[in-house]
Amino acid sequence: MPAKIIDGVKVAAGIRVECKARVKALAADHGVTPGLAVIVVGNDPASRVYIRNKMRACADVGIRSFQHEFPVDVDQNIVLDLIARLNLDTDVHGILVQLPLPAHFNIRQILAEISADKDVDGFHLYNVGGLVIGDTVFPPCTPYGVVKLLEHEGISVEGKNVVVVGASNIVGKPMALMLMEREATVCICHAKTRDLAQFTILADILVVAAGQPNLIRPEMVRTGAVVIDVGINRLPDGKLVGDVDFEGVKTKASYITPVPGGVGPMTVTMLLVNTILSAERRALGHTRFPERTAGAA
Repeated sequence: MPAKIIDGVKVAAGIRVECKARVKALAADHGVTPGLAVIVVGNDPASRVYIRNKMRACADVGIRSFQHEFPVDVDQNIVLDLIARLNLDTDVHGILVQLPLPAHFNIRQILAEISADKDVDGFHLYNVGGLVIGDTVFPPCTPYGVVKLLEHEGISVEGKNVVVVGASNIVGKPMALMLMEREATVCICHAKTRDLAQFTILADILVVAAGQPNLIRPEMVRTGAVVIDVGINRLPDGKLVGDVDFEGVKTKASYITPVPGGVGPMTVTMLLVNTILSAERRALGHTRFPERTAGAA
């Protein structure tokens, strides 16, 4: 029997209905409207598409968005100064720096400057460290979206063999930590893994975030496995595909996410969820760190 296709668009739409209700409640109860500041450096076409989607999603649920654009050759200190000011801005509850940044930027320094209380992307060291002990405030949006998809489909990860293909700081590593917190047995594979198929074939749940089109073929997947394809790749003919051979693997898997329309909509939606949570925490006085002064290192 062909796999059930997990409709990320539909799941995301349901969560966004809840987001709208939370935004209205914040306005009614506290006079607060969640605000998201987005910083864009350069003119990368893919980044522009992502930003446009994020801005549209904010508007759909009632979040105010503030876009700050810089040329590709901007001095890093100018961006750091802006982040320091945004940390103090009470109208801003979330700060997002669109990646990738130009080569002359120190990404770690940029992300560290963002207040942990406004780190709605979940990349601050505090939130990353929180994943290790199960106490993060804002989970990284893509892994968070994957967890929500599994929950929506009633797929338990407890005691399951989970293989994560891809070990990035943005998806692979936090994904593994979040699944371990839910008592899955997790194996992380990466570019240096030898004989990848010997690991993937053991997976009850296979999460692929390697950035390589059609990396996972049917013979690499256990019959009945749940397959979550995080990858998004544009082929020379312009077609968007994931890291999984969708047509081939869907004949063996029990569940599978499509590309596009699977994990992607969830990533943006969990950004909205984190931004609203930040505004709720601020309204209730639940900030975890003292405010930073403008220009602080």
